[in-house]
Amino acid sequence: MAAELHVELVAADRKVWSGEATLVVARTTSGDIGVMPGHQPLLGVLESGPVTIRTSSPEGVGTVVVAVHGGFISFADNKLSLLAEIAELADEIDAQRAERALERAKSDSDAAAERRADVRLRAVAVR
Repeated sequence: MAAELHVELVAADRKVWSGEATLVVARTTSGDIGVMPGHQPLLGVLESGPVTIRTSSPEGVGTVVVAVHGGFISFADNKLSLLAEIAELADEIDAQRAERALERAKSDSDAAAERRADVRLRAVAVR
């Protein structure tokens, strides 16, 4: 089995996902970042975007995708913490509802709502 890092993804209202991973990709204010076991310590600000977590098990490689809206990312001692303002597992997102929200946000010229709906749809597309 490949080397792994421990990941905790927490939103303001709940623990979203916790487990072992071989790679986590997230968007920060400095750009997209990939974190693997043994990465240099880091602390960054999360931008809205999908977070992709690659897991491995005896059955094979899996992927967890989460729509994250703001927060922080921290890595030290092979432990990655993602502290999100809002986070939704792609499996929990209703794509049709997100599409309607995107259309509503566009017609209302609500840039923040449009960005949230777009992130939700991108997370669903990746899963």
